[in-house]
Amino acid sequence: VQLQASGGGLVQAGGSLRLSCTASGRTGRLGWFRQAPGKEREFVSSIWWSGGTVYAESVKGRFTISGDNAKNTVYLQMNSLKPEDTAVYYCAAGYVGSGWQYWGQGTQVTVSS
Repeated sequence: VQLQASGGGLVQAGGSLRLSCTASGRTGRLGWFRQAPGKEREFVSSIWWSGGTVYAESVKGRFTISGDNAKNTVYLQMNSLKPEDTAVYYCAAGYVGSGWQYWGQGTQVTVSS
């Protein structure tokens, strides 16, 4: 499975961005992770194709993950962005109960104060 992520960019604090990730094949779930400079990669959000979403506490109420079954694409709508959201965002795909097997190339999100 190959993953193609897009939608990153530079935005001012309080602004919005939408990330997209298209998978070449179907797995049970897709998700987003991020890695800021000098920090470990952290979970952001995930969605199961069968239904159900999960969010990190730091993004709850600000980010929304959604999926388009027909396009095999997942979106991450990011609102009320903060400078601490600055990171490279990675799309990942995996089978339910077995971790994340596939990773996209990452897209940079920069939030200026």
